[in-house]
Amino acid sequence: MRASLMSGIGGPEVLEIAEVPSPVRVNAEVLVKVAAAGVNPLDAKTRAGRGVAAAISSYPCILGYDFAGVVVETPYAGHQLNVGDEVFGMMSVPRGAGSYAEYVSVPSLQVARKPKALSLTEAAAVPLAALTAWGLVVDLAKAHEGQRMLIHAAAGGVGHFAVQFAAYFGARVTATGSARNQGWLRELGASTVIDYTAVAFEDHVSDLDVVIDLLGNVHADTGSRSLATLRPGGLIINGPTGSWPGFEEEAAAAGMRATTFKVAPDASTLAVIARLIDSGDVRVHVDRTYPLESAAEAHRDLEGGHTRGKLVLQIGDLPF
Repeated sequence: MRASLMSGIGGPEVLEIAEVPSPVRVNAEVLVKVAAAGVNPLDAKTRAGRGVAAAISSYPCILGYDFAGVVVETPYAGHQLNVGDEVFGMMSVPRGAGSYAEYVSVPSLQVARKPKALSLTEAAAVPLAALTAWGLVVDLAKAHEGQRMLIHAAAGGVGHFAVQFAAYFGARVTATGSARNQGWLRELGASTVIDYTAVAFEDHVSDLDVVIDLLGNVHADTGSRSLATLRPGGLIINGPTGSWPGFEEEAAAAGMRATTFKVAPDASTLAVIARLIDSGDVRVHVDRTYPLESAAEAHRDLEGGHTRGKLVLQIGDLPF
């Protein structure tokens, strides 16, 4: 099969197309012919030596968490997934090969039927970002009617799902984004949108219950400044690994609660998200698509910033 191989730590140029053996399905795994794979910031961080790079045991390796495609082998005849089903899911990189490839073999508990309302390309943009947003907003923040929540980087992959989940469960959402995303974020459910390039967000919002911090202190000390927007005892959830060293101590000193979050593949939650998408309550935005051969270009664009929603690699010869 064709795959985009990461030859080692480095820039996008370490991603190269090669022919490699197709995966062998074992035990309760499902073999999927991949139509499309999402491109996530964690992929780029890992390629550059951060992210989960420390756990990569050998090179070359295959990156990629998100996939959508068609089932070609199942564990047994009575399995809930059938050959020919269109599915989406999330890989466990780097414990195994990723989704930048024509086939993946993945535990069935990490695979769900794709939303009927989405193409395979659109479905590939969902798993990691939506599961992360669900964990932040629903599992940890417990979004509910009347809750006041600030979401940073709201127009990104995780952010645009977080806004929608929070609004769906009744929270009053303030989102930060650039000027070009103001109207779009309101369409997604944000009550207030702050152009972070024009004003200091902490001057325009206060007494919040929760901050979903998808930036940390890597840009303009966004995380630290967010503490001033919370009510006493409010909750700040920091997403990106390593983006704000010592944030829990800083939050505690300010009288706030704080936690990180790490996403895990979960087909049952993906099935719930799929129903929300099919009902029209949640939508996914694919900013750009690339052929598998252009994975390096996708990484360059992702690292350039300002992506609205997700970037996706189109891989297989299936209808997208």
